Amino acid sequence: MAEYTQQQLLDLVNSSQVNPGNERVRQISQRIVSDLFRAIDDLDIKPDEFWAGVNWLARLGASGQIGLITAGLGFDRLIDIREEEADEAANRAAGTPRAIEGPLYIAGAPLSEGQARLDEDPPRGEVLVMEGQVRDTDGNPVAGALLDVWHANELGRYSHFDPDQEDYHLRRKIRTDAQGRYRFRSFIPPGYAIPPASPTSELFEALGRHGNRPAHIHFLVAAENLRTLTTQVNIPGDTFLDDDFAFATRDGLVVELQPGTPPAGYESLGVNAPFTRVCFDFVMQPALDADEARPEARMDRVAA
Repeated sequence: MAEYTQQQLLDLVNSSQVNPGNERVRQISQRIVSDLFRAIDDLDIKPDEFWAGVNWLARLGASGQIGLITAGLGFDRLIDIREEEADEAANRAAGTPRAIEGPLYIAGAPLSEGQARLDEDPPRGEVLVMEGQVRDTDGNPVAGALLDVWHANELGRYSHFDPDQEDYHLRRKIRTDAQGRYRFRSFIPPGYAIPPASPTSELFEALGRHGNRPAHIHFLVAAENLRTLTTQVNIPGDTFLDDDFAFATRDGLVVELQPGTPPAGYESLGVNAPFTRVCFDFVMQPALDADEARPEARMDRVAA
């Protein structure tokens, strides 16, 4: 038995060890625990406040919304900022800006060659065809690049997380052609808000913040010997374009809409009337090693 001061308890928590463990995990854990000890003391956090927080974390984990919290508190964008700062320092800042992946990627989307249709008849919104080219930073087209694309439905919900949608609805993987070209048909998605009456909304209400995202489309682009690119484009004119709760809007990723585009040449996508067109090229950095070129999303990488 022993009696401890706060510092003695912290030192004991951070130094207890019966085997080597993982030194990097110990380093991170010690920093986080030390900061939390100090926050409890500095802010005079009461027992009821502490246990309310623990209860909230338990409900957050059960809700599957941790990815919303990491985005909403800026952690996802912070990771991207640090990656870009490292690129600048290494003189390799080039290509399409990265943007946060978000928590709603699903691997295994149906593969199409060159082009794909994400939506289905009847159209649920303004018909959109997005097309362009995947290139490297020298301007060369990247044949055979794999482009995952996914976005929300007309209600702001994603397949696999919405029981009313079929699996892989509004999700496809497209392999670029010999000229690095891709195109797909869908509709212009809306913006949406975090789920109401949820642990995420509770926190944002307590913080006095909204939980809205502007309209956007996600991409994961991979190709041999090139650095896998995770990004998203935004639709212009959205109310929350400059006030995204996830801090994900980027210069260079707000697309230009071309409404009234004639349907000629787009019949293979089921287009038979004027539609809205978006042209966007993805430019990928060379990979320094095989790890940078792994065609995997964030959770797939860490679970491998």
